[in-house]
Amino acid sequence: MNVAIAGGGVVGRSIARDLARNDHDVLLIESDPAVVAREQAEDDRNIRWYTGDACEVSTLQDAGFGNADVVVAATGDDEDNLVVSLLAKQEFAVPRVIARVNHPKNLWLFNETWGVDVSVSTPHLMTALVEEAVSVGSLVRLLHFSEGKAGLVEVTLAEDSPAGGRRIADLGMPRDASVVALVRERRVVVPRGDTTLLAGDEVIALVTVDSEDAVRRILVG
Repeated sequence: MNVAIAGGGVVGRSIARDLARNDHDVLLIESDPAVVAREQAEDDRNIRWYTGDACEVSTLQDAGFGNADVVVAATGDDEDNLVVSLLAKQEFAVPRVIARVNHPKNLWLFNETWGVDVSVSTPHLMTALVEEAVSVGSLVRLLHFSEGKAGLVEVTLAEDSPAGGRRIADLGMPRDASVVALVRERRVVVPRGDTTLLAGDEVIALVTVDSEDAVRRILVG
């Protein structure tokens, strides 16, 4: 897979190295020549560096943005990440655009209007992880995508959950929602229709905005 990353800071470099270790072809665009020179000298992984402003169409063309299967806008500036995302989608028709959100107050901007398929906000992720770790019998939103119209939610089933002791096929889940994974005693269980849910199970479900309340009633009560 060809991945193009805008921003050669700590975040961009870490993403690039992880992807390169998994044998993906990575292009990393950074505006600071000193950073590029230093990293090229130290880095022997499958990463191609390019010096330039990722907010300029000419830079993206010369760097080969049009070959990317996925673009990651990972600079430390939200305005730059939005511009990169928009150019990736509109000028180069990149199938998948992932953007870093530096300031939570800007999260509402990172949607399909700006070419963003998935936005990543560290504060929101940390909040979800904290809630997931301490909440029993509550529905926790883990991830939103498709402009906030769908997402992953998690519920740790309480002792009095209406879903306890029932098969997934008998839950009456909405058509636009599905149980995609279970974590039981720290082991991942691939759910099937005849899988029986138990108190203490961590249930991960794919839901839409319209089906979330119904899923909450089924799993939480």
